[in-house]
Amino acid sequence: MDRSSRNRLNERHLPLFSGDTLFDRIARVVCKAGCLPRKELYEAWEVARRVRRRFRGGRVVDLACGHGLLAHILLLLDDSSPLALAVDRYLPDSAKALATVLEAAWPRLQGRVRLEQGEIEQVVLGPDDLVVSVHACGGLTDLVLERALAARARIALLPCCHDLDSGDQGGLQGWLDGPLAIDATRVARLRAHGYKVQTQTIPLEITPKNRLLLGEPA
Repeated sequence: MDRSSRNRLNERHLPLFSGDTLFDRIARVVCKAGCLPRKELYEAWEVARRVRRRFRGGRVVDLACGHGLLAHILLLLDDSSPLALAVDRYLPDSAKALATVLEAAWPRLQGRVRLEQGEIEQVVLGPDDLVVSVHACGGLTDLVLERALAARARIALLPCCHDLDSGDQGGLQGWLDGPLAIDATRVARLRAHGYKVQTQTIPLEITPKNRLLLGEPA
């Protein structure tokens, strides 16, 4: 099965997820919703489980959230997070449909995930928040990073669409390819602000933009 496919999952894919694991249960619900590309399911799952191995509790704030699946999975993996806020400039109509079927499958999610359409700059963050963002394009990743740093919040980023013209390559472009130089400079920025940083990857077969950056105030 091509885990990088952008085709939408639907009910004909249900036999692919017949197990009893939490992932299979989530996948079956996503199939019944019929609105989410397969790639987004796998990206959200792989990021969420790595984030929860390191960060527990706190309000989840998913910026540039798309359908908001990551926010839901983070609550399912750690019920000690009381709430999740999922924000995007343009929320797809199907985001609410997906939230509805997820809440029906897990009633404990009801009223705990808030989907909002708006600008990232308007989101009020605090030091107890867990800020996450998957594939916020180009400079949008840097805006998420800036907001988390200002609040001294924990952060997890999976960057994409690096803009080599405007992105800060930290003078490393002579040694590293442009996108890697930009991500390495983001690591350096976090460390300069007193953050402990861990770098990981999610499987390359899901996305070539697979570098996961995790940071928390020291």
